[in-house]
Amino acid sequence: MYRICLVEDEVNLNNLMKSYLERENYEVVNFYNGEDAMDYIGSETIHLWVLDIMLGDSISGYDLIKKIRDTSPEVPVIFTSARDQDLDKIIGLELGSDDYITKPYSPKELVLRVNNFIKRVYNKKSEKINYEGYDIDFGKRLVYFGEKEIVLTTLEFDLLVMFLNNQNQSFSRDDILKNVWGEDYFGSDRVVDDLVRRLRKKMPNIHINTLYGYGYRLT
Repeated sequence: MYRICLVEDEVNLNNLMKSYLERENYEVVNFYNGEDAMDYIGSETIHLWVLDIMLGDSISGYDLIKKIRDTSPEVPVIFTSARDQDLDKIIGLELGSDDYITKPYSPKELVLRVNNFIKRVYNKKSEKINYEGYDIDFGKRLVYFGEKEIVLTTLEFDLLVMFLNNQNQSFSRDDILKNVWGEDYFGSDRVVDDLVRRLRKKMPNIHINTLYGYGYRLT
């Protein structure tokens, strides 16, 4: 059974989301404040985190994701927030979040996104390839350059897989949103440019060509 950690200081919303996720047969560990969640990080195996950015105490979702990424860099993290500002989304992505949902959102929307991440991240397919000196294990979702592990977030790895499976094919930003974020994603396509930039920074040997005014292509 997959374990979801839900951090949300709105008690009614927290309990509602917990019930919806449990109906999908997830084990849900829920917290109403950042301090308790911070103490829990690293103590148990968590398969996905749902973090509210603005919590009622001194610890924010930003603080939590920093510690999560220190202990479990590959675990998917979904941010939620009542603030719909590009800056919040950009900061969240920079800190390693994999998705961002703006309140108010429907419980079914969050459940759908959780299901999509669980299916993508924890499939058992085993395939390994080498690209430009990078050893890539699709099943374990690992990337190595020599002996050094290149730690990618969930979306960074999904973007890499999309490009590798479609080398020399051109993708518009909308195509990438649908392939990586999913059909249910609603938001600015600026997140695509940020994700590509992050992947290029972590894997400088990768040949992602910018198609100005359109999108990207891996060669």
